[in-house]
Amino acid sequence: MQHIGIIGVGEIGRAIVDGLSDGVDHPPRIHLSPRGARAAAELSARHPNVRVCAGNQEVVNRSDLVIVAVRRPDAADALAGLRVDERTVVVSVMAGVALAELRRILGPGVPLARAIPLPPVRERRCVTVTYPSHPAVDAFFARLGQALPVADEAAFNVMSALTGTLTTHYSFLATLATWAAGHGLDPDEAERYVRGLFGAVGRSLADESRSLQRLAADHETPNGLNERIRTTWFDPANAETLTKVLDTVLADLD
Repeated sequence: MQHIGIIGVGEIGRAIVDGLSDGVDHPPRIHLSPRGARAAAELSARHPNVRVCAGNQEVVNRSDLVIVAVRRPDAADALAGLRVDERTVVVSVMAGVALAELRRILGPGVPLARAIPLPPVRERRCVTVTYPSHPAVDAFFARLGQALPVADEAAFNVMSALTGTLTTHYSFLATLATWAAGHGLDPDEAERYVRGLFGAVGRSLADESRSLQRLAADHETPNGLNERIRTTWFDPANAETLTKVLDTVLADLD
């Protein structure tokens, strides 16, 4: 698909545009809605394949595949009244907006899918969950890393709940850097080391021959530093609290 529309130019919309455009010999034509006017103008100035449309209907009219990336409370307002024919695929990246609700707004004949792209689409190294599997949608996200179709919407919502842990991970790293700085390290050096430490650990996740439990065990020695912190800080009560909050998030998405 060579004409891509994006309604809602927030962080994910910007990341998708960059992933489709930066360093690409033949990027698709990208049509942006005027929502997020400053970001849309910046992207169109930086990428010759990007243009800003007058409204959402123009985005749909010019596109083979349309990404809807507005906030959940804005979904009805952004989509109401849009005329979409059966040749245009609409992909919602809005958390908590079920396919049934999208069909109610857009009509039963529109090809629909949901997806969970994350900021690494910018570097074309994101695993993007999709539902239902659709050849055009899966091929689109394969261009941005990898598509991971799931069997049903319940599984999709579980994956969506997992994304809610990302900022907790960043805050965990920020706490480590702050602790190190409190013990005399230069704050910039502390943050640089934490970034390097966990960036290297993150690359080990590409080794799918080892389970996550195996990776954890391989990084520990009996009575060593890693085991001491894991067993005293991330204890069963801590793990149970995390499980409970994930259950709460999932209930909101169902």
